[in-house]
Amino acid sequence: MGWFALLIVAMIAIIFSMKSLWVAMRIDRHFFSVHNLFLLSLIYTTVLIAFGISYLVLEEVGLPVLEEDGKILDVHSFQMVEVCMYFSAITLLSVGYGDITPVGIGRWIAIIEALVGYTMPAAFVARTFMEHEKRD
Repeated sequence: MGWFALLIVAMIAIIFSMKSLWVAMRIDRHFFSVHNLFLLSLIYTTVLIAFGISYLVLEEVGLPVLEEDGKILDVHSFQMVEVCMYFSAITLLSVGYGDITPVGIGRWIAIIEALVGYTMPAAFVARTFMEHEKRD
């Protein structure tokens, strides 16, 4: 039950992080805002950790979602956290080195994470322009 609750918290964090991209938080007088840049960094960090936790929870409950060099991961818990966060980061930031690959349901989660990673900058730019238009 504990792993399931952690997975639910991770999903809620992803949803609220994405929602915050569209909510006008603060209107500055300048087009470029350090506040908005900081907000985007926090959103990326939250989404990265939440997806990493999702991979970790699935691995810990016995559902293999990641492979390294074609083999199911066989590492202890701390290394599993590292591997899951690393894979989440390279998937979200669209680097995708190929050393760790998703399998099974992990493929679908990776697709969703990659789509989120691609749309976040577009949403950020759109939000910035919408706020700029409101001020004028």
